[in-house]
Amino acid sequence: MTGTLPAGLREFYENPAVPVASGDERSRRQAVMLARVLPAEPCVVVDVGCGDGSAAATAGPLLGDHRILGIDWSQDALRRAATRMNDVVRGELTAGGLPLGDAIADAVLFSEVIEHLVDPDGALDELRRILKPGGHLMLSTPNLAAWYNRVLLVLGVQPVFSEVSLRGIHGRPGSQVVGHLRLFTARALREFLTAAGFDVVTLAGAPFHGVPRPLRPVDRAACAAPPLASILLVHARRV
Repeated sequence: MTGTLPAGLREFYENPAVPVASGDERSRRQAVMLARVLPAEPCVVVDVGCGDGSAAATAGPLLGDHRILGIDWSQDALRRAATRMNDVVRGELTAGGLPLGDAIADAVLFSEVIEHLVDPDGALDELRRILKPGGHLMLSTPNLAAWYNRVLLVLGVQPVFSEVSLRGIHGRPGSQVVGHLRLFTARALREFLTAAGFDVVTLAGAPFHGVPRPLRPVDRAACAAPPLASILLVHARRV
């Protein structure tokens, strides 16, 4: 989602084998949060980093007559998203890189994107530009301080979600490389959004679909304490 990616990262994200979707439970919880705060009249919801459109497809039935526009940098992802969404367009998270005017969006979905960015500061500036004053930002990202990562660090194991290479997984559980460059704790994410000109309204948690089945009840229970949850869900408003 950024036009300043080094060539190696550009090739990585255009590879069809690289995952561009995340868990349905996270998408559903995020869509419920958004549906609760949007007014009854039709609104413009922009899914920035829409990937294959699966998050928008989950949100669609919950958002009624609100229009969802999908934007992504990857042409391959957009081809897949077009099978699930009526409106998709290519864009980049650089200054003016999103093909929308100022203050045009009532809400922005920003799902599992910020952890992939070289320049998250510039990305938040661009999201703020397209949002109306008081507009809603629904952001989700993996939690560096998830309950199991705290245990892994004590044991000297690389935290889940963190990656030291684009060629393979080293030093942590899992086998799939997805290109994570930035990771946040709940505190860091709140402070970052506040500094970028957003008012954090709600911080919630969501489970991670990659947690081994025997541990999933624990992972779901951890959602009650967002700083321990696998996935951080934030509702913020543009100041």
